[in-house]
Amino acid sequence: MKEIQKSWIEKGYRMFAYGGPQELKVERLAAAVGKNKSSFYHHFADLEVFTSILLDYHMEQVGQIARKESQCTSLDELIDIIVAHKLDLLVNRQLRIHRTNKEFEACFVKTNQLTVPAIMGIWSAILGLTDQSHLAGLVLTLSLDNFYLQITDETLNHGWLTQYFSDLQGLVRAFSTTGASLPAVLDGSV
Repeated sequence: MKEIQKSWIEKGYRMFAYGGPQELKVERLAAAVGKNKSSFYHHFADLEVFTSILLDYHMEQVGQIARKESQCTSLDELIDIIVAHKLDLLVNRQLRIHRTNKEFEACFVKTNQLTVPAIMGIWSAILGLTDQSHLAGLVLTLSLDNFYLQITDETLNHGWLTQYFSDLQGLVRAFSTTGASLPAVLDGSV
């Protein structure tokens, strides 16, 4: 992204995060940036080009998140990272919701390819599954969709996230104490 495009992308990113792709209208973007529509077309040609640059920007943000998550050593630190990157997670939520669009689905898949391996160390520790990384990975896979279904601007805060992780820890403990084995569909044997 060129420096001159930055204000457009940042405003569009916020609009996308809170309202999805239907918010990306040239008139709205121009008004948000305080420029005329011809300025938009000069920098981006059309909404398709703009959206492509916006998705590239999102991948840059996700790379920053993944780097931070890979160095994370505590639940509190992970929650701080999530809260600091609230806007990026809301964009990812929109990508998930609108993944019938091939570009959005491809971007969503790429974000998971970056962040899932980055978070696995702290994730396993949080759940008490450091010696069962396969199981930790299954819980992560199952909880990601649930997480994206629940997050909003209001829920992405320290209190809600602390409770969310506590609930996941309780779920894992409940499975562990009952001695129940995972259904075949979850343990990968099917």
